[in-house]
Amino acid sequence: MFSSVLIANRGEIACRIARTARRLGLRVIAVYSDADARSLHVRMADEAMAIGPAPAAESYLAIDRLIAAAKRTRAEAIHPGYGFLAENADFAQACREAGLVFVGPPPAAIRAMGLKDRAKALMEKIGVPVVPGYHGERQEANFLRQKAYEIGYPVLIKPVAGGGGKGMRVVERHADFDLALEAAQREARAAFGDARVLIEKYVSRPRHIEMQIFADRHGNVLHLNERDCSLQRRHQKVIEEAPAPGMSADLRAAMGEAAVAAARAVGYEGAGTVEFILDGARGLNADAFWFLEMNTRLQVEHPVTEAVTGLDLVEWQLRVAAGEKLPLAQHEIALRGHAVEARLYAEDPERGFLPSTGRIVALAFPQGEGLRVDAGVETGSEVSRFYDPMLAKVIAHGATREEALDRLAAALEATVVAGPRSNAGFLAALVRAPDFRAGAFDTGFIDAHLSELIAPPGFDAAAAAAGAERLFEQEQARFLARRPSGAPSSPWDATDGFQLTGRRRLAKPILVNGERRLAEIEYSARGLAVTVEGATAALDAAVVGGEDAVYVLRRGRQTKISLPDPARAEAEGAARDGVVSAPMHGRVLAVLVGPGEAVRRGQRLAVIEAMKMEHTLVAPIDGTVAEVAVVPDAQVAEGAILIVLAPRR
Repeated sequence: MFSSVLIANRGEIACRIARTARRLGLRVIAVYSDADARSLHVRMADEAMAIGPAPAAESYLAIDRLIAAAKRTRAEAIHPGYGFLAENADFAQACREAGLVFVGPPPAAIRAMGLKDRAKALMEKIGVPVVPGYHGERQEANFLRQKAYEIGYPVLIKPVAGGGGKGMRVVERHADFDLALEAAQREARAAFGDARVLIEKYVSRPRHIEMQIFADRHGNVLHLNERDCSLQRRHQKVIEEAPAPGMSADLRAAMGEAAVAAARAVGYEGAGTVEFILDGARGLNADAFWFLEMNTRLQVEHPVTEAVTGLDLVEWQLRVAAGEKLPLAQHEIALRGHAVEARLYAEDPERGFLPSTGRIVALAFPQGEGLRVDAGVETGSEVSRFYDPMLAKVIAHGATREEALDRLAAALEATVVAGPRSNAGFLAALVRAPDFRAGAFDTGFIDAHLSELIAPPGFDAAAAAAGAERLFEQEQARFLARRPSGAPSSPWDATDGFQLTGRRRLAKPILVNGERRLAEIEYSARGLAVTVEGATAALDAAVVGGEDAVYVLRRGRQTKISLPDPARAEAEGAARDGVVSAPMHGRVLAVLVGPGEAVRRGQRLAVIEAMKMEHTLVAPIDGTVAEVAVVPDAQVAEGAILIVLAPRR
């Protein structure tokens, strides 16, 4: 075994790798961009090296800087984690040429499986079934459109390179193909530097099931059973579990055999995942699954496999990279109980899952039997617009699927994330959804049930009242703290609504998630009591005080309470309905209209990229473009005015 490892990644995966490496006695070296200088993964390492500015292309994706950091710190091995350069054959080759152990498969294996068209051709050659589609070299729009027509709608446009759902588009109608192709190619080019795509038949009720495989350099290849990753949104996994509900022994054996064959075909080493798609309408049958792709790295969802097998997959990675044999044979792989993982993101489900950035005011996770949390942030961490918005993974294990789901739902509801918004409440609702619990789900489940999973419009008045109580208590404490030392107290400068007769009551305006509301305050000998629109303070809420606001966490949902700023209120009052502002921090990819152009409500105006995802801004009214205040490739802050429309008269 080597004695030191540099982790060429950040966030929760860097922290997770560091824990195992330190347990094995290795010296752990972290790398960080300017945005991550104070991050948790940096403090967990024995040594840390700066590698460049915040944009990933200038730091975490810069191969030369990573190799230089490894040499300066005398690292013997590099673990790429997942994302960034984890599936980059050039990076694996550069590590080898620099005399460094790459904790992953050989460059040739990465290349063989890295391009989906070539991988599918290879799978067909060895007899593994693949989804029908066009996997060739031609990329002309007219040709691809014709191929989609021949395959038959709906079709899936998928980047040849990369993964994680980036650039994927489902096209239901021939008339929508050109716009979807343009968006897929643009997103693929930005994410992977390769705009090429393939076209596949879209399975209408797909189940996404993958096999975890492992191989060593001594010719041993095995699988660690399956994970079900069917709960997805925009082709990105949300909930993963092991084993897959409804999985039969025959199907597990058939998929495991196909996965092992795929690994052998490319001379694989280390951890990998072979992903399959099944037709949920036909049930899980041993003769109805198709190869989707192979991820030549560790997966985000690997903890559920660790939970049901009792193994440490990172330890296996490190040992295989050091030349050791796999520690177990196929018949020795256990399958104990059930495990489920939820991906906790800094995003706002009530606003179309827009990424949410900023400083984490408070972060707390429940602890208990069968619970595990892999986090990459802590209280005080900054959620940056430059990277994926994942905060943590919450994993629950139980003797049965029902027990694991109950534990996960309760843990999500007790999770505290204050500052950036999170999807904790959405995840808890998803885990409690009756159809999901009954095993009646596929990759379209979330879209089909979205209205049931997201909190209804409006606001939580009881949570607002709880937050307002804390806010007014803080204001009163600050007022008293400003009183000169030794100054006599006077009822006339009290902050509790003092009066000579009658009930002490007053009303004060507050902002609830940015909207003006009225809080009614009553003072008594017991202190103050607040109601908001008739609701008293919720007793089951967690209230966290910030510098200029109070955050209330209740049932996985965050309510932010603050006092109005008169100057800002005046400016907002003067705003017109035709103002289009940035919904999040990000980069402008395209501006689709110009001054003087007539637009209709719902028309596409601009495209913004934030945290590797594209977001389209549309016209809120019928009107004429009066002002375009931004240009393509510009970085914009949340709330910045981008386009102003003059209402049509």
